[in-house]
Amino acid sequence: MPLANTDIYDDTADLTKRIERYWDTRSEDFASVRRRELTGANARLWRELLTEHLPHEQKLKILDIGTGAGFFAVLLAQAGHEVTGIDMSEKMLAQAQKNLSLFGCRAVLRKMNAQATEFADEAFDAVISRNLTWTLPDVMAAYREWRRILKPQGMLLNFDADRGEATFIKKDDKNDVHANIRQELIRECNDIKDRLRISTHRRPTWDAAYLAGLGFAVQYDDDVAQRVCRDENLRFDDAPLFGIYARKT
Repeated sequence: MPLANTDIYDDTADLTKRIERYWDTRSEDFASVRRRELTGANARLWRELLTEHLPHEQKLKILDIGTGAGFFAVLLAQAGHEVTGIDMSEKMLAQAQKNLSLFGCRAVLRKMNAQATEFADEAFDAVISRNLTWTLPDVMAAYREWRRILKPQGMLLNFDADRGEATFIKKDDKNDVHANIRQELIRECNDIKDRLRISTHRRPTWDAAYLAGLGFAVQYDDDVAQRVCRDENLRFDDAPLFGIYARKT
């Protein structure tokens, strides 16, 4: 179970560095999974879902927060949008650049904190993230920041899962997306997760309520995995992947 709230922020700076080191270490195998996904059935399904929920102007200025290995950056650049991707992991950004080059795409990549970006107010038409918010020390600060940098009527798309009560274990299935993770990294991931405040909230209802309180018009889907995770050669964990679609009002 997650730690009590009084234990969560004993050393936020140290926790942030641990998170960054963890994803640096995971960058190579994580990027390999994303490349497999970009060349399989899921890429088209994700592209269709994003198109449904993004504004319909011909070209959008989009920020991919926690871009990781650049999965969304590639899809959105292929669709003709102006994409900026940020991440706290230098090694993830290097993998994102490799993937952009591999797929013949261009995007601006910058090392930056998702909870306190360096962008001007109302800089983007859309902000998007996947599997990020469950890893952040302060999701409330992140949501406030993302609202600040969105233009009026801009869209926030967040795809994540409620992992607070989950315990990650080593997988033997070679098609599992976590099959290559070493046991010590699994222990580190569980320990970090249990120290995060977001792990004490039930999602996505908590996210939807908080975003509504910030002035977003919010819709959400409890489980989008059945729609976008259809590649039989990639098996994801059991926590339902939710989709939040929030318009800045």
